[in-house]
Amino acid sequence: MDILKQLQWRYATKKFDNNRIIENNKLQVLLEAFNLTATSYGLQPVKLVVIKNKVLQRELVEASMNQEQIAQASHVLVFCIETTIDNVFVENYFKRVQAVRNTPEAVLNPFKNFLISDFENKEQLQIENWATKQAYLALGNMLTVCAVQHIDACPMEGFTPAKYDNILELTQRGLKSVLVLPIGYRAEDDVFSDMKKVRKPIVESIIHL
Repeated sequence: MDILKQLQWRYATKKFDNNRIIENNKLQVLLEAFNLTATSYGLQPVKLVVIKNKVLQRELVEASMNQEQIAQASHVLVFCIETTIDNVFVENYFKRVQAVRNTPEAVLNPFKNFLISDFENKEQLQIENWATKQAYLALGNMLTVCAVQHIDACPMEGFTPAKYDNILELTQRGLKSVLVLPIGYRAEDDVFSDMKKVRKPIVESIIHL
C-alpha cells in the first residue's frame, strides 16, 4: 500500500456517515497501535477511552464546541493522561521490563532510581505537560494508522476537558482528558472530502544540512 497516497486521502473529517460502524478487526488494530506508540522512557503515561455509545456521544457534543462529528462517529477516542506519576508508577514499569526481558535488577536499578528521583523533583504541572506530549505522539500515530486502514478521523483540541472528565468520570480513575479523536467513515455529502490538501511546498518544510 502506498502510504503517501493514504496520507493524501486522509483529512480532518467534518461529517461522518452515522450508519457505518468500524469493523472490530480494524478497531483492534487501532487499539494495538495506540499501545505500541513510542513514549518518553517507555513509561506510557497515557490511556485511551473508547466510546461506542450514541447516547453518551450526543451528551459530549455540547462539551465539544457543538461539533457534530462526536455524535455521528462510529467511535470516539479520548486520549487521557495519568495524573499520578510516582515511584510506584515507575517501579511497575521496571517490573514489566523484568518480566518481559528478564533483565537483572542490577542493570535496571540505576535508570529506575534516576527516573524516580527525576519525577519526585518535578512540579505536578510539569508532569502533566510531559504526559500530554506523549498523548500527542499517540494521536499522530493513530492518525497514520487510520489512514492506512482507510478509516476517517478528526483530531480535536476543541473541547472542554473538565466537562469530559466529569461526564466520563475520569477524575476517579486518576485521569485527565487532553485530546479527542472521533473515527468512522466519511459521509458522502461531506464537501471537505474532495478538497485538495493545502501544504507548504516541501522545499519550505525540509532543511537539508
